[in-house]
Amino acid sequence: MVGPIRRWQQRHWRERDKADRVELYTVVTWYVTTWFFVLGWLMLPLTAGLVRGRPAVLLLGTPLILVAALQCAAANRLTRPVLDHYLGRSRLPAGAHRVPAVLLGLAVALIVALAAAHGTDRGSLRLALGAVLLPFGLLYGLTVPVRVFLRGAAVLSVLLVTALGIADRSPAGLLGTALVTAFMAVFALLACRCGAWTLSVLWEAERAREVEARLAVAEERLRFGRDLHDVLGRNLSVISLKSELAVQLARRGRPEAVEQMIEVQRIAQETQREVRAVVRGYREADLGAELAGAQGVLAAAGIDCEVSAQTGGLPAEVQSALGWVVREAATNVLRHGDANRCRVGLTVREGRAVLTVENDGAVAADGSGSGGSGGGGSGLAGLRERLAAVGGTLEAGHVGPDRDRFRLVADIPLTPVGGVTS
Repeated sequence: MVGPIRRWQQRHWRERDKADRVELYTVVTWYVTTWFFVLGWLMLPLTAGLVRGRPAVLLLGTPLILVAALQCAAANRLTRPVLDHYLGRSRLPAGAHRVPAVLLGLAVALIVALAAAHGTDRGSLRLALGAVLLPFGLLYGLTVPVRVFLRGAAVLSVLLVTALGIADRSPAGLLGTALVTAFMAVFALLACRCGAWTLSVLWEAERAREVEARLAVAEERLRFGRDLHDVLGRNLSVISLKSELAVQLARRGRPEAVEQMIEVQRIAQETQREVRAVVRGYREADLGAELAGAQGVLAAAGIDCEVSAQTGGLPAEVQSALGWVVREAATNVLRHGDANRCRVGLTVREGRAVLTVENDGAVAADGSGSGGSGGGGSGLAGLRERLAAVGGTLEAGHVGPDRDRFRLVADIPLTPVGGVTS
């Protein structure tokens, strides 16, 4: 039993990002809300009447329970399309509310018939009325403007008070019908609108983050292209001119052609060095900036991130390699597992720099925790290659009694390969 539940959780929950999880939670809440009110306000009171064997309840209550169940099923089926329509993902099919409206009218007619036949007490009738209004109200409130919804709710309230007032003309009964109708209209509107508005803001923020990330990548590409243009443009122009001059001098048998080609060779070698410097600066990661960035990003995602690191005095190549480790580790914490806490520590001892990143919320069953690439994924494999270039090692795996924590340890000697101290 535990295995299928865990697989379902992995498939429908852990593989989703946080925005998807919030949306799934909201939709499931709407599903449960409709069934909760129908079960508590309608089915249970009418079932008690069925047990006591009241004829009117047998004749009218049984089909009312069936119609209410069909209302919930229809509302659950339309919840996703209605939400997608509200969020602008797709258009709602024409006549989508036809079946829910028919079921609502049938349910109200059965309630009025029950009231006329005095099949149950007045309080149960009012509760049943509120229960059948909710499934339709939750959906209708997302597809029309608020003023249209409120206007329709007011008209419906007058009609219901009039219809039930024929059977129960007491002021208390009329007031109770009006209050129940008003309460369910406001409750349905707030429940659907607040949840859907929250989702729209959340998805807008997600899209803004994606656009910001794409702009950052585009800006970095432009910077890299601009730097390469500055380095290569002038030097290649000089190489072209001097090569053309050397050709002309060689055709005339002038010895200066050799000097020009030597100058071309010198400029070409200088250009190579400058290009390497540009690429090296483009690929290097600043450790201090990466630590601060990782802490800020994880904190923004609701993860308590503790950083304890001393970056002063580390060689530039060591800081660059560890910066890439921090960047990849923070990315894995965000993308995999469901972490609440993350600890980043950097210590220097016995001529070695040791960086440790550990987080909870990992899933050890299939390796999809924060070290989802720990089993050979390209992310950690690329880190191992970077660390190997400076003589370092990388260890990553699940730890703890329940193997619900993931730990990544990068170990780099302060004296680089070759034995020259930076």
